[in-house]
Amino acid sequence: MLDIAIIGAGPAGLAMALRLHQQGFRPTIYETVQELKPLGVGIDVKVYGTKELIELGVYDRFKEMSVDAVDSIFFNNHGQEIYAEKCGVHMGYVNEQRFVHRGYLQMMLYDVVVERMGADTVVKGARLLEYRNVEGGVDFDLEHRDGRRETKHADLLIAADGIKSVARKQMFPDMAEPHYSGITMYRGTTLMEPFRDGHTILHIGAPQIASMIVYPIAENFEGTGKVLVNWVVERERDETVEDWNQVGSVDEILPYFDTVKIPFLDVQQMLRDAREVYLFPLIRHDPLDSWHDGRVVLVGDAAHAMYPRGGNGACQAIVDGGALASRLATMPVEQAIEEFEAARLPQVNGMVMAHRGEGYEVIRRMVAERTDCQPFEDIEEVLPMTEADAIFSKYHAMVGQPRPGFEAGETTGFRTWQVEEATA
Repeated sequence: MLDIAIIGAGPAGLAMALRLHQQGFRPTIYETVQELKPLGVGIDVKVYGTKELIELGVYDRFKEMSVDAVDSIFFNNHGQEIYAEKCGVHMGYVNEQRFVHRGYLQMMLYDVVVERMGADTVVKGARLLEYRNVEGGVDFDLEHRDGRRETKHADLLIAADGIKSVARKQMFPDMAEPHYSGITMYRGTTLMEPFRDGHTILHIGAPQIASMIVYPIAENFEGTGKVLVNWVVERERDETVEDWNQVGSVDEILPYFDTVKIPFLDVQQMLRDAREVYLFPLIRHDPLDSWHDGRVVLVGDAAHAMYPRGGNGACQAIVDGGALASRLATMPVEQAIEEFEAARLPQVNGMVMAHRGEGYEVIRRMVAERTDCQPFEDIEEVLPMTEADAIFSKYHAMVGQPRPGFEAGETTGFRTWQVEEATA
């Protein structure tokens, strides 16, 4: 039986451990922090991500802590609707699309790892210093919180240590330094009454001015009867790469949404009522030509950090687990790594680059450019449904979830005002 070590107890590392356990392995996870806490904000888990969680046997727990996504609606900087589409099973997919708090998802995966594999599976307070490929395996040095250092050996080292990966830095020192994109994300949560039906994600604003994404991540949060809403605002800002996890202020972004008038959501009030606001500079890592060095393999953000747009970063990290574990169970280690990389790297690198270009969010930029950021009279004259549909279908296919029905020439998008008028 292979002795496998995983660096990092984030969603990628924990999902990897569970996938390996399903294949009969018992890996050990080494995590830098002494105590895991439910940090972070929202994640939009796409249908293929939900499929992975079903296969991991954690769907019931995931469903309990998350919110079903029904509609996705796009608005310009005046609150006029541009486009809308159904989500998950409501679109015709087999699996749901769901919204969840990243930290709660991580803690759930951690609890399942401990239940299935034992508390000693996760060694906390142990930071990777460096690794060395040796005959038949890998030696790696750890530093513990008490300052103690030790060297461990494994047949395979899986680095799931995130965007600041130590393993990636050693593997590709010339490509380790991140670059600031010029865009900063303001990420916050607000406890509030449900908007619309309580199952809708909103895409608001002209990207040339500022862009906002809003969606619920917890229903009846902590027994309050209200929903916890996750919101993200992107805007250009002077920044330094080192300024991670700064506390931000909504006063800096409120003026960008003065013109937004949406009937069912007071955007300004939602921002003012924020429970927390953090700044996350959008950091760019160049795609890698390889994800491994001998018997050390990168997964998740360590391998393919992408802009947090479109909800694919965490989902792709979870997909890595099943893709690698299934190969390790059926072929020699070196072959498994090579085939894992060949199957995953080209597709995911394509996603990394696509997310730098806004993905399907580009439709809001197109509308802003075609109207000079002014209100429009008829969206069909600005962005015809057929043009928008083609953009969305191409994006969904790229990330591995082709839209049901599009191949048959059906229209899968809609405009909610048409539905409202038809049912009035």
